[in-house]
Amino acid sequence: MPIPPLATQAGETQTIDAPTPDGGPSQQRPPGLRLVKTNAGLLISPLIIVGGALALYLNYQWSDKIFQDIRALDWNRNLRPQLEQHLSITLWSTLFTILISVPLGIFLTRPAYKRLGGPILAVATSGQAIPAFGLLVLSFAWLGRGPWTTIWALTLFTILPVLRNTMVGLEQVNQSVIEAGRGMGLTKFQVLRQIELPLAVPVILAGVRTALVINVGMAALAFLIGGGGLGATINAGIGLSRDLVLITGAGLTALVALTVDWIAALIEKALRPRGL
Repeated sequence: MPIPPLATQAGETQTIDAPTPDGGPSQQRPPGLRLVKTNAGLLISPLIIVGGALALYLNYQWSDKIFQDIRALDWNRNLRPQLEQHLSITLWSTLFTILISVPLGIFLTRPAYKRLGGPILAVATSGQAIPAFGLLVLSFAWLGRGPWTTIWALTLFTILPVLRNTMVGLEQVNQSVIEAGRGMGLTKFQVLRQIELPLAVPVILAGVRTALVINVGMAALAFLIGGGGLGATINAGIGLSRDLVLITGAGLTALVALTVDWIAALIEKALRPRGL
């Protein structure tokens, strides 16, 4: 950042660059370098995902396989249906989490209801304090077997990050911006829709990304209550004492988590308001 010009004795002006913290002249980074640094995660993640998928494939091709391995890792009969179940559980539970948490977060940030925020956050926090397996068992006792039991359990488990981020995102909006909107004649709903929510989107989506990754990991436990998912392959590898089956199931689960997080990061970047 240049310092305003100084007049010299000869009547000329001289511009002095602002010094850096170490005393040297300031140096602006090229725009291209800043862009690469900002998007480094988005650029590296696909390489990690592709590399991980290739490593899993080569590990399967080069490993010594017995009949149990071939049967457990059959793509059409086992892996593909389990992958579809895993994604279905993850996406449905995250959708229900958003539908519950975002409206509730908006409600709790309205001035008339802010006093309810503390008790409700305490209840949501206690829900996450329950171990994942324990929550699945409780859901099984109430709702029985099946994927929907897992979906509701994961929904309850991941309400906290989305709810908390929604409240934080809305509360950090500058009050002067809100007052400016009201001064322009906007109603409270218009201020919420046109000012508060767009500015809170980055923080809210960060909570959604957290919920997505948690749900991918917890969906691996769905097989315990008849929900399917890639956890069945992991369990088969443990039961058969076959590292190939275990590594394949765990590796696919990790790849799903990385892929979902990367896609969510792209959506977050696309929805981020300009200038933030």
